[in-house]
Amino acid sequence: WEFQLYRAIGIDTVIIIRAGYQNKCIFPARSLPDLLPVYEDLARVFLDLAEENGLSLYFGTYDSGFHWHRGSWWREVEINRRFVDEVVERYGAHPAFRGWYLCQETSRNSSSIVELFRRIGGHCKAAKDLPVLISPFPEGDKQFGAGAFRLEDSLDHWDRIFAETRDVIDVCAFQDGQIHYQQLPAFLRGIAELGERHGIRIWSNLETFDRDMPIKFPPADWRYLRFKMEAAATVAEKIITFEFPHFVSPHSCYPAARNLFRRYCEYCGFDEVLARL
Repeated sequence: WEFQLYRAIGIDTVIIIRAGYQNKCIFPARSLPDLLPVYEDLARVFLDLAEENGLSLYFGTYDSGFHWHRGSWWREVEINRRFVDEVVERYGAHPAFRGWYLCQETSRNSSSIVELFRRIGGHCKAAKDLPVLISPFPEGDKQFGAGAFRLEDSLDHWDRIFAETRDVIDVCAFQDGQIHYQQLPAFLRGIAELGERHGIRIWSNLETFDRDMPIKFPPADWRYLRFKMEAAATVAEKIITFEFPHFVSPHSCYPAARNLFRRYCEYCGFDEVLARL
């Protein structure tokens, strides 16, 4: 029912943020040692549902949660090469498989991120030549406090990253929740200019949860969500959101998520969708 809902409200792309993390995976991967039991091939389920509902699926890579954080980027690359090869062997012919998502998320030119993007993104393209998506985040005040970057610092870092990875990265969708709302339009414009300079398509990753609350994380206030959506619409080719089922879906366990979904549908004119709920 969730994938049917996506189609009804105009969502055309599904992104698996990461297909594997540490000792967990959405399919029984031979390429990953010491996995917890995998009882159902969720990758196949997601791909089949995407095909049934006319959606494109971007397949997330593997995050060890360990090697690249310790500076051993080459080990992260080695694991992902084997993982990507297995993904293509299992699912490469599926018609809904339309792109890759590199799950090593970053805010700056550090942690050997250029090497990771180049090696893993390059191997994804060699294994199955599809668009490669990244979704980094600003080094903003909400997450980094006094250590936050100024706008010009962020743009300098990403100018350099884009320059060195433009042949293996096709799409960049920055997360939008780490900086203050009044800073967001200028940040989005700056990233859009970098994308145009380096030939990288710019999407926007609209966070639907609220970082301004003392708990992590409730669904967003509709007013802030609308502000971010309208700011992104001025520069982004496409707006995506991660964690839709938790924070916006009418099927969520959060009552606030169900209310947020209603407000979104009212704003977009999806009266028929609301009538069926």
